[in-house]
Amino acid sequence: MKQRIFGKTGRSVSEIGLGTWQLGTKWGDPFNREEAFRILEAAEEAGITFIDTADVYNGGKSEETIGEYISAHPGRFYITTKCGRRLNPHTAKMYTPEAIDGFIGDSLRRMGLERLDMILLHCPPTPVYARDDIFAELERQKAAGRIADYGVSVEKVSEGLQAMEYGISAIEVIFNMFRLKPLDELIPAAEKNNVALIARVPLASGLLTGRYTRDTVFGAGDHRTYNREGAAFDKGETFSGVPYETGLAAADALKEALGANDLAPLAIRWILMHPAVSVVIPGASRAEQVKQNVRAAELDPLTKEQMDAVRAVYEGYLKDIIHPQW
Repeated sequence: MKQRIFGKTGRSVSEIGLGTWQLGTKWGDPFNREEAFRILEAAEEAGITFIDTADVYNGGKSEETIGEYISAHPGRFYITTKCGRRLNPHTAKMYTPEAIDGFIGDSLRRMGLERLDMILLHCPPTPVYARDDIFAELERQKAAGRIADYGVSVEKVSEGLQAMEYGISAIEVIFNMFRLKPLDELIPAAEKNNVALIARVPLASGLLTGRYTRDTVFGAGDHRTYNREGAAFDKGETFSGVPYETGLAAADALKEALGANDLAPLAIRWILMHPAVSVVIPGASRAEQVKQNVRAAELDPLTKEQMDAVRAVYEGYLKDIIHPQW
């Protein structure tokens, strides 16, 4: 597994990491601890050294399971966790230094750690990205040795640009073949400021596998069923904000342009074509998916013609939808 430097932290991490939103579970299904361990084992065996989690994933079980695993395998992973989505209501007013302090303490406890490698604000309301008191608290936590570094996970490019006015070390952003907007301003700014970039939702909730059709049925507890219009959280998290039928058409166009029915490895390889990206974090609900994801790193670089084809599909099908919203 090739390594990349994780921004100003100076840490070296695998260019493909592991996202753990669905660690040990399929969308909407019960948590499976044994499968979660198999996923983590597969990640380690594949050379993955970067794990992304959050305090709300699987109701805290994601952090707990990762903590249990790393207690027996210390020093193998660089772990990024996120905080804030446990606030109820999830409003800017609820974000306080005291809340941040509590979240960090809870994550330390769940993972059995004395210090977090990285903590990100977990897609807070937009005004929080300009809150001096919140970023001052994160800096205080760093000085106290409870976190090594901090950053933000964002829905919008503008939020990442705002956060870079503070001392952040990382930005997590949706970046994939259906989400090219970060290339305009955010990625160049992050590169200039030596801020690590974590590319999330790399397969657009599965649309960029190329396997879905108009007849595909998702479970009632699956966000791809209930959040298409943002009923539970930002709709950009579901299919990258692309209307399902439009996404199917765009995926078909990509398959034709790239000459491939299985888009998943090409979608991950496309992200890795951008050197400013520190790590891409596809998720996995079973161990075999981890092995499939890492194979993308073995592919030849995409040609200029292939890169141009991706841009053409984006501009023809998606730009007018994505650019104004995120």
